[in-house]
Amino acid sequence: MRRPSLGPLGALAGTVACVAIAAWQARRHLLIVTVSGDSMRPAYRDGERLLAVRSPAAARVGSVVVAESPDRETLTWPERAPATAEPVLLIKRVAATAGDPVPHGAVTGLAADRRGRVPAGRVVLLGDNAAASFDSRQVGYFPADRVVAVVVRRLCGGGARAHRTPGDRPGTPKKEGDR
Repeated sequence: MRRPSLGPLGALAGTVACVAIAAWQARRHLLIVTVSGDSMRPAYRDGERLLAVRSPAAARVGSVVVAESPDRETLTWPERAPATAEPVLLIKRVAATAGDPVPHGAVTGLAADRRGRVPAGRVVLLGDNAAASFDSRQVGYFPADRVVAVVVRRLCGGGARAHRTPGDRPGTPKKEGDR
């Protein structure tokens, strides 16, 4: 006995459902950010778009990561916001992770740490351009759970002419497609 065919509309509906599921999965695992400011020069320029994977455990020394920013006045991290709120994000390079020696030469604020090692649950994040970066030099250790994603590549179409929205602040990447 022959099964009834769903026809072209059924095939189209199946294709649309598959694409929607794939897009939802990609959104859960991938993040696109736009560099804002000069803190990561020369590696990344203002306006460049980066693709990051939401796999903070993959962050290693030398990795470029996307991390939640502390409040710039109090240097403390806000309480976790509801899933609908967007945290302020930073793009920085991992200088040390838990258990690594503290990079005293690069981060004077951590030089007083007598342990000599980065504490558990903490990371040292630095911008490539120290003169323009808000990072562990001002904040100290970042909580490792505030690292959101690891940058895996630069996307085409970025650069200084990339679309910017009013209110973008230097050093604050914006998440593409989340607004």
